[in-house]
Amino acid sequence: MLIRTPVAEITVAAPRERILLSLLLLREGQLVPVQQVITALWDTSPPPTARAQVHSCVSRLRQLLRRAGLAEDLVVTEPAGYRIKVGPEDLDAALFAARVERGRAAAAEGDLAGGRDELRAALALWRGRPLTDVDSDVVRAAAAHLDEQWTAAMAFCLDLELQLDLAEEILAEAADLVERYPHHEQFRGHLMTGLARTGRRADALAVFRRGRALLAEELGIEPGAELADLHRRILNGDAELLLPQAPRSLGRRAARCLPRDITDFAGRVELVQRLVGALRDERPEVIAIDGMAGTGKTTLAVRVAHAAVERYPDGQLYLDLRGHSDRAPLDPGEALGALLRQLGVPAERVPPSLDDRAVLWRTELADRQVLVLFDNALDTAQVLPMLPGTAHTGVVITSRRRLGGLDGAQTVSLDVLPLDEAVELLRRTVGERAYADPARTVEVAELCGRLPLAVRLAGARLQHRPSWSVADLAARLRTADRRLPELAIDGRTVAAAFTLSYQQLAVPLRRFFGFLGLHPSGDFEPAAAAALAGLSVAEAEARLEDLVDVHLVESPAAGRYRLHDLLRDYAAQLARDDTAAVGRMLDHYLYSVVNSARFMDLSDARPVLSPGELPPTALDFTTPSDALRWLERELPNVLSVARLAAETGRHRHTCLLARALSPFLFGMGFSEAQLDLYEHAIEASVALPDAELEAESRNHLAGMYFRIGRNDDALATLQTVIRIAERERLPRLVFTALTNLAMLHSRLGQYPEAIASAEAAAEVTLDVVPPILEFKLHSTIGLVHTQAGNYAQALAANRRGLAVARTLGGIRAVAIMIGELGLVHLHLGHLTVATALLQRALVLKRDSANQYGVAETLSRLGIAYRLRGRLADAITCQRAARAQMERVADVAGQCLAANDLALTLRAAGEDNEADWLNKEAFAKASRIGDRYELARALAGLGRMDEAVALFASLGARDLTALSR
Repeated sequence: MLIRTPVAEITVAAPRERILLSLLLLREGQLVPVQQVITALWDTSPPPTARAQVHSCVSRLRQLLRRAGLAEDLVVTEPAGYRIKVGPEDLDAALFAARVERGRAAAAEGDLAGGRDELRAALALWRGRPLTDVDSDVVRAAAAHLDEQWTAAMAFCLDLELQLDLAEEILAEAADLVERYPHHEQFRGHLMTGLARTGRRADALAVFRRGRALLAEELGIEPGAELADLHRRILNGDAELLLPQAPRSLGRRAARCLPRDITDFAGRVELVQRLVGALRDERPEVIAIDGMAGTGKTTLAVRVAHAAVERYPDGQLYLDLRGHSDRAPLDPGEALGALLRQLGVPAERVPPSLDDRAVLWRTELADRQVLVLFDNALDTAQVLPMLPGTAHTGVVITSRRRLGGLDGAQTVSLDVLPLDEAVELLRRTVGERAYADPARTVEVAELCGRLPLAVRLAGARLQHRPSWSVADLAARLRTADRRLPELAIDGRTVAAAFTLSYQQLAVPLRRFFGFLGLHPSGDFEPAAAAALAGLSVAEAEARLEDLVDVHLVESPAAGRYRLHDLLRDYAAQLARDDTAAVGRMLDHYLYSVVNSARFMDLSDARPVLSPGELPPTALDFTTPSDALRWLERELPNVLSVARLAAETGRHRHTCLLARALSPFLFGMGFSEAQLDLYEHAIEASVALPDAELEAESRNHLAGMYFRIGRNDDALATLQTVIRIAERERLPRLVFTALTNLAMLHSRLGQYPEAIASAEAAAEVTLDVVPPILEFKLHSTIGLVHTQAGNYAQALAANRRGLAVARTLGGIRAVAIMIGELGLVHLHLGHLTVATALLQRALVLKRDSANQYGVAETLSRLGIAYRLRGRLADAITCQRAARAQMERVADVAGQCLAANDLALTLRAAGEDNEADWLNKEAFAKASRIGDRYELARALAGLGRMDEAVALFASLGARDLTALSR
């Protein structure tokens, strides 16, 4: 291969560099994916180091191009592959195509001589067959269209020269072409015509006989009707043969085969404009539109094709390839036969073999401007033989499969409609009733999953039910098991469209797809699918990717998958009774949550959460941040499967999922919305029956009540836990409930009761006291004494708690104790020590996924900054604390943060905002019965007598420590 530049001409001798450069130039500046380069270099057996070797090959090619005097950055590396920076003026192939187009245009306008000159100039750019010295099947296949462009241009040029009465001049060239292309009937006809016009009728007839014998011997066919007619005319001495003949492109009747364009097309305006623009370009695109069943691919393609018809005066062809149909997909040879008949080629001229039909198809298109719509393609292999070889033929393809093998095509993956466009489509279909009830119209569009086919069928159903309102249809669609049956009219159904896609799957993939319908709505990871199907994670991911390719599964992000709502309903019907699969999925989520929550759990739950034999898909985590990210991402799924467990009577899973989630929900502030989780767990534990699980579930329900300020409910629930635990001789749960009761009494300002509960917890007899329970005891004693103003006792308890926390192996407990020690030192006025401890606690709490603790520590750190005169830092901390308390929905914490921020703002002279914050704290503290924060709010509002009286009733020794 030679490279010619203004500076030098050099030979690219190395085979791999020749292949790489050929691919880059054939794509004319477009991206060449790395995988395509690998396939071109090594066919189907690339070495393990293929990517590294490709990188080295690119480096060597760059060096070679630099030596040729070309720009250093001519070959560009992109994330997905490589491209070469060239323009149309840099490539002979592009110059050739441009001159051929100018020649055709001149001939069409009647300037036959000018057209002939342009074509001869174009043909003069050729120096033999392209890329014959490149040893790569991929390159040769990609270069095949160049040969076809040359033969088409040469045939048209000879047509013009015969029209210009240059028969004598073309004889030698036509004879050579017949020798080189013995099956090319146009070239044989040119030679026969030239001989006849120069008085050599016998030689012309002999050329026909030799061609006829060759076709019979090698292909078993007769010459086409056009060549046979020419033979007849020569044999009969037709005088018209002595006259110049019009070029073949003139006088043909254009085919008009497109389906009708629907009048109520809605939405996708920008996409239609973009695709029409691509087809109207000088060198139109091959456009491949893919998407799931019912997204309106054909409707869109027909709309685009009709909008671009003026660019294709020689015809618009349409063919349903039946890729997803109740009939067998069209064989490419059968499809080519149908296309040739649309072009007007007589049946007797259509050769039997696929390759010969493809050659004839491309030859017939060579001098035509035609638009071809291939609808419902099965895959790339079905379409490739039918792609034209010329740049002035527009091609639109629709398929339910991603056609990744169409190099250079513009691909469009069609999604469901945006909500406003789905509503507009429903309105156009339904009319006045849709406008009369906009809210229900929106609901119907959403219940249809914004899938165009479903929306159309829903609208048609209403049209045929004049007594129904849109609200009536919405009511019928609300239940999942009725949606698909309702989306049907006159034999057209959404379910039938899905079935056509489903039936194309291999049997193992069908069963796998059915399992996915058992997963609740939302996106999921491969491990969950693996659990459902009983596969390894790698096998499940491979099958998910296969389903993504055929648009039965979506991939909203790398490693995440989901089903469209209607597809999930369809899939669920396929595996409705597979209880074993549901059990595997519940186990997967349960044990994954157990493994993740261990970084956050500060109770001894081993008697309840004994994992036993872990399912193979259960996830493990090495760091708290990994566990936290997984829980945040998967929480909707975990809550959904917990509800599923409750609905299907899987009582133990219901209880254990709620228990395993508790540390995360409590620490992150997911509270009121999850109360039903614990209520379902209590019902399940009673149904088992399992007293220990019931006590556990009630204890965590009390924790949620505590978080959202329902203190009376928390108190009653904890008392119930203690009764159950004492009755069933469960000392661990008696201890846990008493420590929680101490914290609740402390919040309510009932300090004697709080201290008594903590002391009662210390008296509970346990066979073995796990370190986590010892930590729980010391931290609770420290908390209640801090709140009561007993700082010496608090300091001692917190130091013991910190010593135990350091033995637990995690950072969550250590963070809590450092924060509590910081608070005690803050009360004692040790501001430097308090600031350092609180800063350290803040870092550790952020790392341990304790969002409430972060907010609490920020507020306390703000107090330290205020007392040290750093008002700006104090306000920043406390505003952040207040926002965080809102997020975790802790009402008492909101009161604390509001009162702390109000004190700082008053010190900064911002009395108006401070008053507003104290009033907010007063209202919330009054509602939940938090007397300590209520007293602080009163003090902030200047109602000092009431505040002091309330502080005194609390029994706090330092009545105004945090109010000063």
